[in-house]
Amino acid sequence: MVSKDQAIGGAILLVCTVVAVLYLVALFGYSWLITVIPVLNIASVEAVRYWLIAIPVLVAFVAILFIGAWIGWTMATTPPPKPIEEITTEIEDKQEEPEPETPATEEATTEEKPTKKKK
Repeated sequence: MVSKDQAIGGAILLVCTVVAVLYLVALFGYSWLITVIPVLNIASVEAVRYWLIAIPVLVAFVAILFIGAWIGWTMATTPPPKPIEEITTEIEDKQEEPEPETPATEEATTEEKPTKKKK
């Protein structure tokens, strides 16, 4: 049986393949298509080819601008990091401070480890 992710992947593959084939046929075979299907003769071949190229370029251009705007918004709203000098002084201060020693109790030192009993 096919999992849900595999089914979605197969559907995406099928849709992308069909769209790619239709795009290529429309781009390069439109003049042949209008002779076979006269209803498609609503626009000139040059106009159809222009829009078949212009629309994907427009979508890609807007997507790149959206990504750039997203990066700019993220940079504008993110607080700046601490200066390196401040970080190094914090590290040096932590190294200079001695750690408090925990006094050892007699119970902890005299306690023996349990041994395994033989049967």
